[in-house]
Amino acid sequence: MGWQELSLESDALRDNPLGDPAARPVYVWTPPTYDAEDRRYPCVYVLQGFSGMVRAWFNVRPWQRSFPDEVDALAPDAIVVLVDAWTAIGGAQFLDATPIGRYHSYLCDELVPFVDARFRTGGRALQGHSSGGYGAMVTAMLRPELFAGFATHAGDALFETSYLRGFPEAARALRDSYDGSYERFWEDFRSGRPPLSRPTDMPLIDAYAMAAAYSDGELPFDVTTGELRPEIWARWLERDPVRMARREPYTAALQGMAAIWIDAGRSDEYFLDLGASAFHQGVVAAGASPDAVRFELYDGRHGGAGWRYPLALSFLAERLEAAGGRSSSL
Repeated sequence: MGWQELSLESDALRDNPLGDPAARPVYVWTPPTYDAEDRRYPCVYVLQGFSGMVRAWFNVRPWQRSFPDEVDALAPDAIVVLVDAWTAIGGAQFLDATPIGRYHSYLCDELVPFVDARFRTGGRALQGHSSGGYGAMVTAMLRPELFAGFATHAGDALFETSYLRGFPEAARALRDSYDGSYERFWEDFRSGRPPLSRPTDMPLIDAYAMAAAYSDGELPFDVTTGELRPEIWARWLERDPVRMARREPYTAALQGMAAIWIDAGRSDEYFLDLGASAFHQGVVAAGASPDAVRFELYDGRHGGAGWRYPLALSFLAERLEAAGGRSSSL
């Protein structure tokens, strides 16, 4: 059947603090055998990275196939769902967060049953890059009754190497350009000037959005000095997949996964190769089945990871099929 565009009116996202739409597009791919064979198929939910938009998956790029075209060419024996979690500040890390909205609830409690009601789904898994990889790791650990596997491509992890180094840059930018005020930054950013036209735009947006997701908008650093605020930083670390993998109930969740794919480029400029390595160690220490785990550091940076998606998608589909649809229905 190929790709279909559906729409879901979300109760979880209605009246969210950022004023983002509650009606969300949902793109679903079904394999060529779907109409001919009356059976259930593994279902993989693909999560966008930070600042990604779901319709951008279909963008045409020189010398490259889009992800939907890659899925068409691969023709996995699985259902593939593209998840829309765009927000006015670039994303939500697929968590429920007071300043942003209930994106974890939207994904798990609304989108999964929406897809299940319309398609013959079997075992479920998640896949994503960067913030999408973070969402794949964390959502699977939080909701193992829904998801039996995940693939994370350079997913946000080991926060002291990936996030901590950006705080001084954000503090300096706030001091020098905005009198220490995020309100003034957002006024300037939304003033009509070209988006991301200043080199400090993305570091400021990233720090703001992560604070909104992990600590209800409280910054983990002093805006005047850049000094770390330990009590707020500790709240971030509670959300770090590396730390989560070391404690219950997440250890048990990892033990029960049918498929875990972890990769990153060795030259990732955010040092998420180190995060991938640390998370892999946590997965192994948690007692995940060795047959279920694939880990690789490849030659590459943070971007340009699209070629990794088909590899992991095939792995997830095969492992879920072999596991016989592990993940309970709602």
